[in-house]
Amino acid sequence: MNWFDLLRGLHIIAVIAWMSGMMYLPRLYAYHTETAPAGSEFDSHFKVWEGKLLKIIINPSMGLTWVLGVSLILWHVYAAKEGWAFLAQPWMMVKLAAVIFLSGWHGFLAGAYKKFLAGERPKTAKFWRATNEIPFLAAVVAVLAVTVQFWSR
Repeated sequence: MNWFDLLRGLHIIAVIAWMSGMMYLPRLYAYHTETAPAGSEFDSHFKVWEGKLLKIIINPSMGLTWVLGVSLILWHVYAAKEGWAFLAQPWMMVKLAAVIFLSGWHGFLAGAYKKFLAGERPKTAKFWRATNEIPFLAAVVAVLAVTVQFWSR
């Protein structure tokens, strides 16, 4: 069995789940903001939906993405005997920057959920609609950095 390909495949699946959740959550926030007055029954429903999305899909898939990503790094270092220097390659630095950005965005979305739980509306529906594609754009940068590696040539 090729362990690298298995790790890479599982990593990609985890990233897909993470990005899907992070693209859907801002859309829920937009609908929540514009259609559910604080304290209403609909407000309570949105809080449940958003909480489940975070706790069942987004948080676990981010954790898996990180664990599998670190496993892939360790595979490069120890199994492929590339050493730690490959982390300094431009394509890898771009990917790591995208992952750090996505992790920060995840934190921002989780923080917004806490504000919704407190009865606040942290941003406008327009803001949430305008930003729900951000994870996709960051993922495009990360995927192209790895698959094309044109910064290394």
